[in-house]
Amino acid sequence: MSSLSDRFECHWQASRLLVTVYLAVQCLALIALYWLDIAVWAAALGALICLAHAAWVVPRAILLTHPAAFTALRRDHQGWQLWNARDGWQPVQLCPDSLALPWVVILRFRPIIAGRPARSINSCCIPHDALTPDIHRRLRVRLKFSRHRWAAPE
Repeated sequence: MSSLSDRFECHWQASRLLVTVYLAVQCLALIALYWLDIAVWAAALGALICLAHAAWVVPRAILLTHPAAFTALRRDHQGWQLWNARDGWQPVQLCPDSLALPWVVILRFRPIIAGRPARSINSCCIPHDALTPDIHRRLRVRLKFSRHRWAAPE
């Protein structure tokens, strides 16, 4: 498993579970705005912010329809790379606070720009229903036990 020639690649799709959870949280936020004892303009502004957030997040992180949405991960001799339709394969450095649980994998990563890790940290949520059970398990095992998982690409 720790061999540098050992390749791993997985592609995921939009998750129905993630869509359901996101819509439930958005509804709770809108209900909370309705029940708060605040001015109507403040509640309307809060609702507008919720809708703007949904317009930004849903295509990029939930439905994965935006060209910048990450939909694949691979590890090869060059290190970890994420794929999106806009830029293709991009080298990344995974962060130690990435989380691999049976029901969800949270990838935290720094993009590699001009050969160096960027300062910004991005995240990608991969629920268990976005991959086949076997591939999701292999991804979790790879993230937990890979010897070079936090190394920057060569």
